[in-house]
Amino acid sequence: MLIIASFDYCFHTELAVSELIQNGINKDQILAVPLEVRGEPRQKLDTIHHSDGVSMLDGGALLGTFTMILGAIYGFILEWGPIIWGLIGLVGGFIIGCLLDYFCGGKRQSKDRQKQNMGQLIIIIECKTEQGEIVEKVLWGHHAFGVASVQ
Repeated sequence: MLIIASFDYCFHTELAVSELIQNGINKDQILAVPLEVRGEPRQKLDTIHHSDGVSMLDGGALLGTFTMILGAIYGFILEWGPIIWGLIGLVGGFIIGCLLDYFCGGKRQSKDRQKQNMGQLIIIIECKTEQGEIVEKVLWGHHAFGVASVQ
């Protein structure tokens, strides 16, 4: 029986392997394969076919809404009226918010990249069918992303 699990490359992986060895699995039955980390930088803007979950439009939408409300409120006092000043606030706030996300949001993405650069590890364990349940419990107990077994 083969049991396959994926982990972040961290101390939980080493703890899982040492606990498996304590439970009677030989070192020869354990194969750990580190996955290569992509070296190229991530894209700043998303496309239709690829999104990394980090939106560059959130800040623009938030600041655009805020400045639109302020423009509409103070537009009653100003010469062009609340509709024009609301639209000016919307466009201006959206542009400023997107620029802030583009230039200042890079710090947040660089932390995500550092976390991603640690890589992942695939562990393949060859064991008897009777040991399969124990091995799966150990792997799940040490924060495995996923566990699969093959007869």
